[in-house]
Amino acid sequence: MLKHISRISVLILLLSIVSCASRSVSGVRKDNNSLKLMSYNVHHCNPPSRPGVIDADAIAAVIKKENPDIVVLQEIDVNTRRSGKINQAALLAMKAGYPSFFFARAIDYDGGQYGVAILSKYTLVNTQVHRLPTDAKAGGEPRVLATATVTLPGDKVLRIGCTHLDAENDPASRLLQIGEINRLASEITTPFLIAGDFNATEGSPVINLLDEKFVRTCQQCKPTFPDSDARAIDFIAYRLPEHFSVREHRVITETYASDHFPVVATLQWRF
Repeated sequence: MLKHISRISVLILLLSIVSCASRSVSGVRKDNNSLKLMSYNVHHCNPPSRPGVIDADAIAAVIKKENPDIVVLQEIDVNTRRSGKINQAALLAMKAGYPSFFFARAIDYDGGQYGVAILSKYTLVNTQVHRLPTDAKAGGEPRVLATATVTLPGDKVLRIGCTHLDAENDPASRLLQIGEINRLASEITTPFLIAGDFNATEGSPVINLLDEKFVRTCQQCKPTFPDSDARAIDFIAYRLPEHFSVREHRVITETYASDHFPVVATLQWRF
């Protein structure tokens, strides 16, 4: 009798594991040669119209509505006092339904950490944090490039990058940072997608350098930072050109949750 009960318990456990594994990949694209990617500067989940308020539910709702396969996020707080000592990367992954996430610390801030994150419906492996240079005279905060590898249907391997470049008026640090990103990209042999807040506009020296190594998913892009001088500073890009084509590129004009609009691109891969 005990052996019989033990076998039943093992069977229930195995069924539970299979069920959990199925749920973790159930939301990915059904057509197995496309990928939907979102880039979103979330302003540490603080709606600009509500100073001091943290509303992670609002950010999660924006992500869930679009249902991208992979999300790259900038201005993420982990255990800071201003955000109530919560891990925003883990919380957003849970609330938006992403079984795999990676947080990359850029700086220590307010009792915790501040940086960028990647959320994914595919398992993230080989995660790395690449420290980016800062010009000593121009100043600015330290910045990073976060990278991770995912395996797509058909065992196609892809590298994902997320970054948030310096925000100072002087572009010296941004130029150093995009130069380092290009150098790192040249060493990556797998298809590579990068997205984030570049704090630079089309036609600027920074984006011109980005365009030397990557193809952006938009040209004459719609504004992503809707302040009094609305402009596009958030981009999604890929290399090499033969690996991808753009099915769709959109800017989501959601005005409550953050001071940036999220950018969404659906890509078809050909590798």
